[in-house]
Amino acid sequence: MTPYAAPLRDFRFVLDELLEHSSLKLPAFEESGSELLEAVLEEAGRLTAEVWAPLNSRGDQQGCTRRQDGSISVPDGFADAYQAYADGGWNGIGVPEALGGQGLPEVVASAVQEMLHASNMALGLCPMLTAGAIEALAHHGSDTLKSRYLAPLVEGRWTGTMNLTESSAGSDLSKVRTRAVPCDPAEGDFYRISGQKIFITWGDHECAENILHLVLARRPDAPEGNKGISLFIVPKFLVNDDGSLGKRNDVVCASIEHKMGIHGSPTCTLSFGENEGAIGYLVGEQGRGLNHMFTMMNEARHKVGIQGVGVAERACQQALAYAMDRTQGRNSKARGGQECAIAEHLDVRRMLLSMRARTDALRALALTCAAQMDIARHAESADTRKVAQARVDVLIPVVKGFSTDQAVDIASLGVQVHGGMGYIEETGAAQLLRDARIAPIYEGTNGIQALDLAGRKLSQDGGAALSSLLDEVESTAAALSHHASLASLGKSLSGGATDLRAAMDSVLTQSRDPETGSDAVQALASPFLSLTGHVLCAWQMGQAALKAQAELEAGSEDDFYRTKLASAEFALHHWLPLGRAQRTVIDAGAQCLLTLNPAAL
Repeated sequence: MTPYAAPLRDFRFVLDELLEHSSLKLPAFEESGSELLEAVLEEAGRLTAEVWAPLNSRGDQQGCTRRQDGSISVPDGFADAYQAYADGGWNGIGVPEALGGQGLPEVVASAVQEMLHASNMALGLCPMLTAGAIEALAHHGSDTLKSRYLAPLVEGRWTGTMNLTESSAGSDLSKVRTRAVPCDPAEGDFYRISGQKIFITWGDHECAENILHLVLARRPDAPEGNKGISLFIVPKFLVNDDGSLGKRNDVVCASIEHKMGIHGSPTCTLSFGENEGAIGYLVGEQGRGLNHMFTMMNEARHKVGIQGVGVAERACQQALAYAMDRTQGRNSKARGGQECAIAEHLDVRRMLLSMRARTDALRALALTCAAQMDIARHAESADTRKVAQARVDVLIPVVKGFSTDQAVDIASLGVQVHGGMGYIEETGAAQLLRDARIAPIYEGTNGIQALDLAGRKLSQDGGAALSSLLDEVESTAAALSHHASLASLGKSLSGGATDLRAAMDSVLTQSRDPETGSDAVQALASPFLSLTGHVLCAWQMGQAALKAQAELEAGSEDDFYRTKLASAEFALHHWLPLGRAQRTVIDAGAQCLLTLNPAAL
């Protein structure tokens, strides 16, 4: 596999020029200058390129092994690479200083997350889940739980997992059957947890001293459905009052999954309470476990979208290196008619530019969402925080769903650029495709992300948050249209915004029908998410075009800006039209789905 190089130049472009360091203008980050942030990104780039990335192929080939005692061995080098990450303080980069973290903006933590997943997606999943556990515990844990468990998580000495899925409870978590029985008050304030959870990412390993499992379960007297589910923290090793580790808790890895990709990530079936019962502690309020878990899930969904961007970036680098090196055929007579690298063939260039333009657009949108997270958490004005949070709520399903769908397609194009060499494992292109394919599935399938956007998020404010974003899209389109050399880009972006507004109105109108509204949203949700993702990503590339053109007109000779203009042209003239076609799908309605007899297929 081609060595990985962190895209530091594009990170600087997004943070400095597109976002104009909006996060640094918040009071919480007034002591963090752009020089510090750049130094952080450069050091993260070194860690991921030199320590994590060389292990990516080995992790894929070696995989994980479950020993007879239920313990897990991870690929050689993974434990040391994780330790280097933890020792560097990276696990707490976006955690507030009051909780023991570095207190840097979410937008920077998100950029670091991209580098982790680009360099080694399987290993990157471990700290990604820990970040979600920190969020859940910080927001909903009691002072006692936070004082005992939070610091080791922030430091990376312990890791966290998310335990939702059961054999009969996947997307429908109301079916959770794992039990939490209150103990005798004379024993202490804890529960005995029993049951089995499946598909638990990094459910067991030896890279850290302890693992904290956040588990959804229900008390014996709890009502059926979502309101009966509570959230518990179940440590692998019990923790003594002085913070030292005690005896092993009654939780064990019963098996590991043999997956299509991310072989270096141990995906476990965990059995709780096979003996006396696993000791667990209630997090937050009884019966509100699903609400509390969504704190962790939203964090994870945003980072899964960034994970998709990371794998797409790695696929871009892999494909470009191969296309520049592989000699095959001749270029056109107009260009000399000589033997050439395949990067000279225009169809290969089309694929390379498609990969690059989309990856850059997805990165910009994901970091825009992260910047809105910073505003939602730290802005002085309550109204400003509320508006930003509404934008985050709309953007997260788009970042998660659209970015991961696109990442699979980008990784697939990477295989195509390699030709036959892409279909074998030798080059590493196939691994990226296999790894990326899980991202549209976990942390809520992309169909669920689409339903969240087209159903819950639109209905809760009548589309106001998305409409506000579209105001900015239209403002960018107007700015492009007033520039002679960019006017055609403005026309394309304006048309996309018009299509999305019309589609939003259509989905909202159909959703309000008391009889057919639910079916309409289900049928139209995925094309609506696709249209939204295309338009918002095109918006980012429209902004990029304005910045790049201004620099070139000011005399810059930096090829980065010329390439950015080419990417913007591709995104707005070649990619956006594919997304705009989703309006036709939405206008066509869902009658063919409603009348279908699935058994006849």
